Amino acid sequence: MAGLSIDSSRNAADVEVDVLVAGAGPCGLMLANELGLRGVRCLVVDPKPSTATNPQANATQARTMEHYRRIGIAKEVRALGLPDDHPTDIAYFTRFATHELARLRLPTAAQARAVVQGLSGSWSAAELPHRVSQKFVEVVLRHHAQRLPGNDLRFGWELRTFEDTGEGVRAQIARVGEGALQTVRARFLVGADGARSRVRAQLGIEHEGATGLQRGFMGGKMFALYLRAPGFYAALPHDRAWMYVSFNHERRVFMASVDGQGEFAFHAAVHPHETPEDWTHDDARRIFREASGMDIPFEVLSTGLWTAGHSLVASTYQRGRVFIAGDAAHLFTPTGGLGYNTAVGDAVNLGWKLASVVKGVSSPSLLDSYDAERRPVGTRNTGYARVFADSIGLMQASPVLEQDTEAARALRQEAGARLQAHVKREFNIPGVTFGERYDHSPIVLADATPVPPDTANDYVPSKKPGGRLPHAWLGPGDSLYDHLNFEWTVLAGARAGARAKRLAEAGRQAGLDVGLLVLPVSSSVYDDDDLLLVRPDQMVAWREGAAAADPVSLWAAVACLATAR
Repeated sequence: MAGLSIDSSRNAADVEVDVLVAGAGPCGLMLANELGLRGVRCLVVDPKPSTATNPQANATQARTMEHYRRIGIAKEVRALGLPDDHPTDIAYFTRFATHELARLRLPTAAQARAVVQGLSGSWSAAELPHRVSQKFVEVVLRHHAQRLPGNDLRFGWELRTFEDTGEGVRAQIARVGEGALQTVRARFLVGADGARSRVRAQLGIEHEGATGLQRGFMGGKMFALYLRAPGFYAALPHDRAWMYVSFNHERRVFMASVDGQGEFAFHAAVHPHETPEDWTHDDARRIFREASGMDIPFEVLSTGLWTAGHSLVASTYQRGRVFIAGDAAHLFTPTGGLGYNTAVGDAVNLGWKLASVVKGVSSPSLLDSYDAERRPVGTRNTGYARVFADSIGLMQASPVLEQDTEAARALRQEAGARLQAHVKREFNIPGVTFGERYDHSPIVLADATPVPPDTANDYVPSKKPGGRLPHAWLGPGDSLYDHLNFEWTVLAGARAGARAKRLAEAGRQAGLDVGLLVLPVSSSVYDDDDLLLVRPDQMVAWREGAAAADPVSLWAAVACLATAR
């Protein structure tokens, strides 16, 4: 394992690692798994005493579930959250106990496992989305990261200062509330330390984009309430859902089911004249009654405030040997559930690249592709979230909507049609989920074929380099992705096997871990003459017909090889 050179200032108590990660949310924990699975020494520090206790993000997109499948935790994650038979619908009401206006019906966890194998086109995937709270996911990510040799996870510790020496990073960490500092010497530092990132602040990296956008809903102050109400389902006069959204002139709210047993994450829009900083638990109960139309007992587990209306992306994701990722790099309004999922994508992208450089296989120039690939994705995804927020947040509810009149019934029908169109726009988003592309990456060898359209609600699978490898089921329960090598894969159609073997062998001789996968004759997705290079993150780096067909120069280009072998 490559490490830092010895110097006379080293103390016996200093910690030496390959990568220091500040922050143990989904991004930092996923990065620890990516690095640990590759044998890279990683120290993760987080000032929290443990993983998240509040629900926070509540939706894991299909692409994120594919990444969890890749590292072997998808089944464990899918077993958490809502019970297997609990609906995952998104439903809109004037208030939860009154008129239902619109509903997008979606499969339960049990149904998702069954139906995914029969889907094609936009939703051809190894995994479907899963409605599970971040607090459950973090426990799984932590458990698996801690089991990997070389990983050191320290909750209750914080990063105090750091310095990029040019040869590495020298950082000071300490237990929260204590003055004694410990020095960490790392080859690289990753700030996955959230919206108020100390790493980003010390680097002086500014945000670009929009903030402070005001809307009637999902723009401005939001009041968060984590509650336990076991009697909710008995009092609900409608079918169960995963997310309940109130649409009325008095109080706009969305509420997500956390465990399907009575715990909910409730988020209410705050009016400009209100001062939620002063709200008590009695105020929380009042707000819940306004939005739900129910007067039922419940336990307040926690409350808080947050601000909707952000569409911000850092001006750079890297300064020297220091990187930022997750909420430290981008801030979302949570429409579409894109913030947490984009953060996991950051960790996946950065993880394999750091490992390849640490092991001496790739030159440090490989790391330049992280900003080139992920920052445009951050801009793209925050833009989509903003469009979804405008769609629902600028929609106004008339005071007449809830009256018992013909005019009110006509308004409810009109509002229902608009909300039905919106819910499909925000929650049926295979294009957002699978359509991230790295067409302008320095390590993607593009060809002349057209770039697939980037639209939220439609995804066109494409073998064009720069995008996600098109998924296919090779048989019942047999996903193509399960046959990919954890690192690089040369994937070939039946007639390209000999060429593929030569290409794979050239990669191995260059020091890369390369698997060879030759598909059976007449695959429904792949042609018999297809020949592709698939990266560790399941993105297509090259296909035959693109530039740099010579095997040696090809591998050097896509992996930034450190030396010729």
